Amino acid sequence: MTSILDKDLGAFRKSLDGQVVAPDDPGYDAGRSVWNGDIDRRPAAVVHCWSPADVAAAIEFGRAHGLELSVRGGGHSTSGAAVSEGGLMIHLGALNQVTVDPVARRARVGGGATLAEMDAATQAHGLAVTGGVVSHTGVGGLTLGGGMGWLHRKLGLSIDNLLACEVVLADGRIVRASAREYPDLYWALRGGGGNFGVVTEFEFELHQVGPEVHVGLFFWGLDQAAEALRLAREVVETLPRDSGGVIVAMNAPPAPPAPEQHWLAPGVALVLVGFSSADDFARLAEPVRAGLTPLFELVTPMPYVALQQMVEPGFPWGIKAYNRSLTLNELSDEAIDVLSRHLPAKCSPMTQLPVFSLGGAYADVGEDDTAFSASRSARYSLELVVMAPADDLLAADRAWMRELWDALLPFAVNSGSYVNFMYEYEEDRVRASYGAAKYDRLARIKAEYDPENLFHLNANIKPAR
Repeated sequence: MTSILDKDLGAFRKSLDGQVVAPDDPGYDAGRSVWNGDIDRRPAAVVHCWSPADVAAAIEFGRAHGLELSVRGGGHSTSGAAVSEGGLMIHLGALNQVTVDPVARRARVGGGATLAEMDAATQAHGLAVTGGVVSHTGVGGLTLGGGMGWLHRKLGLSIDNLLACEVVLADGRIVRASAREYPDLYWALRGGGGNFGVVTEFEFELHQVGPEVHVGLFFWGLDQAAEALRLAREVVETLPRDSGGVIVAMNAPPAPPAPEQHWLAPGVALVLVGFSSADDFARLAEPVRAGLTPLFELVTPMPYVALQQMVEPGFPWGIKAYNRSLTLNELSDEAIDVLSRHLPAKCSPMTQLPVFSLGGAYADVGEDDTAFSASRSARYSLELVVMAPADDLLAADRAWMRELWDALLPFAVNSGSYVNFMYEYEEDRVRASYGAAKYDRLARIKAEYDPENLFHLNANIKPAR
C-alpha cells in the first residue's frame, strides 16, 4: 500500500460508522476469508460496512484510488469473487439484520445475512422463503443469482419471492428497486448477479413452511450406480409440487445414519423432502423401496431449520473447492451411462455431484420475467462440486471433473449454466447461460447503472456501448 493511500485510508476510517481493516490490523485475515480455502487473496483493505452510507463511501473511495471493488456477503462463492488481490473488499457481514412481519408475511433481510440467520427469524413464525441447502451461505449472493433450494419446486426460486431491494449504485445513490420503482433494475437484480450495485437489503414474500418437514435419504453403492440413478430419475419426475428432490453422487457420511461398514463408501443418494403430511411423504418413498434396496436409509421428520443444515458437514468452511455445472432437459439413459462410467475415477471422498430436480413452481415463471440465467423449462440442474482437503486431491478431481463435464455437455441445454454454480466466468459461457437476447437487455441496464463496470467480479455483464 502506498504512503498516499495509507494517509487517505486514515481519513476514510474517520468518515465511516463501520471499520476499515488494513493488512497489518487485527482481524484482517478473518475479514478476507471466504468459504473456499483454495482462495488466498490479499485486498488492500477490508471495509466492514454498518450502513448503506458506508457502502456508498467505500465505492467512492475505491473509485478515487483505482482499487478493484469486491463485495462480500456470506463469502460462499466457490470462485472467491468476494475478495480481490490488492483491491477493496466491501464486507456486508454487519448488515445481517432480519425483520419479519408475520401478519403481512414479509421479511426484510440485510445484505450480509446468512441463510441460517434468515431461517431462524422466519421459522420463529412458521414461515420461510426458498434459500439454498447450506445455511452458512449468504442470502445476497444466492438470491442475486436466482436462489435454488429445497423449496424451489413448492415456492419457486428466491428471486420469484423477492419484492424489493435497497441498492447502492455505482454513483453512490441509494435506491429502492421494485416492480414500481426502477423496474428495469429490479428485473436485472433477479438473476443478474452482483453486476448492478450493492444490495444492502432484500424484501421477501414469506410462506407457511414447517416447522416440521419430512425427509428421506436413500443410499446405494457404486456397483448399483446406474440402476440407482434410473430409479431416482423415475421418482423425482413424478414428485408433487409440495416436495423436493436431489440426486447426489457422493460418498456415504462417516457417521450415522450410515452403518459403520459403509462409512465413506462411494455411491448414489436420493434425498426426498415432503412439506405436507407424514402419510403423503410415505407415498413418495414407496417407489424407492419397491425399486431397489438401498445400503441404508434415513426416513424421519425434522425441523425445517435442521433440514437447512443437514448437508453442512460435507461443506466445511475452509475446504478447497472448484465447481462447474450444466442444465439438462432430461436425465437420459445415455447421460446416466456417462455418469456411471466416470464416478469410479473420483479421488476425493468429499467431491459431490448434486442433481437438482426442477419443475413445479420453478417452471411457473416465464423465461423473460426475470433475469435468471438457467432455463425455466429444464428438468435438472447438475452441479459438479470438487472439494478436497489437500492440493493434490483437488488437482486430481479438478481434471476428472472437467473431463466429465465435457462428456456431459452434449446432453446439456447449452454450454452455459446457473451462474451461482460457476467458478470460471468465461464471457462466452456467461452469454450462453443468459442467451443472447437476455444478455443484451442486461448489458443495456448495466450501461445505465454501472457504465464503468466497477462491479465486475462476478458472472460479468459488460455494459452495452
